[in-house]
Amino acid sequence: MEIKVPYGKEEINITLTDERLLDIVHPNEVKVRNAAETILEAVDNPVGSKKFDDFLQGADEVLFIVNDGTRPTPTAEVLKVLYPRLKNIKPKFIVATGCHRGPTEDEYEFMFGSLYNEYKNDIHVHDARRDEDMVHIGTSKAGTEMYVNKIGVQAEKIVVVGSVEPHYFGGYTGGRKAFLPGIASYRTIEQNHKYAIRPEPKALLLDGNPVHEDMIDAIKTIEDKDVFSIQTVLDRDRKIYAVTAGDIHRSFDAAIKYANDVFCVEVAEKADIVVTVAPYPMDVDLYQSQKALDNGKLALKDGGIMILVSRCRQGVGERSFFDLLGSCDTPQQTLDLISGEYKLGFHKAAKLAEIAVWAQMWAVTDLADEDVSSAFMKPFGSIQDALDAALAEKGADAKVLFMMDGSITVPMIAQ
Repeated sequence: MEIKVPYGKEEINITLTDERLLDIVHPNEVKVRNAAETILEAVDNPVGSKKFDDFLQGADEVLFIVNDGTRPTPTAEVLKVLYPRLKNIKPKFIVATGCHRGPTEDEYEFMFGSLYNEYKNDIHVHDARRDEDMVHIGTSKAGTEMYVNKIGVQAEKIVVVGSVEPHYFGGYTGGRKAFLPGIASYRTIEQNHKYAIRPEPKALLLDGNPVHEDMIDAIKTIEDKDVFSIQTVLDRDRKIYAVTAGDIHRSFDAAIKYANDVFCVEVAEKADIVVTVAPYPMDVDLYQSQKALDNGKLALKDGGIMILVSRCRQGVGERSFFDLLGSCDTPQQTLDLISGEYKLGFHKAAKLAEIAVWAQMWAVTDLADEDVSSAFMKPFGSIQDALDAALAEKGADAKVLFMMDGSITVPMIAQ
């Protein structure tokens, strides 16, 4: 049989005999309605908040906090629908990059769509490393010093536009993440993300997740702000499935059910070989593509082979995690080093190393072979070559599972 596997914006055809295929996993199919109607219904019927039009009353200027181009958030679609309601208001924007790089021109076009030219002079890109842009607004119970961009602190009214999907250590994306890590300083993000190396943080988990709980506690320091949150949930085809709006916490909580509808996918059993894809735009670099590995491991047998498929368009990404991996001879050495010291990015190295202890990781990317090898992965030039080699190694009875949207799909093994 022939299977189409996403690679960047393209699809690669590979062949596999029927008896070797365990499953092809996509996010679940859900029924979508008219996107504009879905957005307007949410902002006109918010949870725990006044309606959007009432929120805007008396405002001359509103700050929109929007996701960067590594997220599939349909910011452009939301802005287009809200545009008629912003006629008497000057919108400003801050791109919540967290510790990521700034957007490329293509990513700006994706984020703002047809409104980019109109708004481009009012867009500020957050840079977590510019300490002069940050102000201190408090300390969380866990001790995280909350430094955030002063643009967010100085704004009288804030609109947050986000998207909610499972996240491998935050539980879910969206909501509170617009502030931490979105517009937080590097040191604040580093203090929060150090909790990701603990065993508790995982996809779908909020209660008892120290990363999430620290984010919630930290954001309490700005609860006096007038904030209207718009949270989207996309379907498997990147179309808007659901939108919740209003209070930043309650709109986030309301979106989780819809995210589970789409992204929690039942799988009959674990596979000998898992092909996990980081599709565009989550294939920006190895740092971001790691999420596809962390979700893929949930469907992989002990001792199995996981094949990452990701273009890694911008290289390896955050250097600290990559340099740490490259400095170690074994996965266990990486884990031992992290237990003694934490730097931002080490949580990614830890998650990769944890998998490498009990499984093989192979990769099809645009990265140099030596860079792939440095991350405890075996490089291959094509998906077909990697799959054929894995089948040969695992034997005649080996079964293959494909996760075509591995970055945000959580496989749930049937009980």
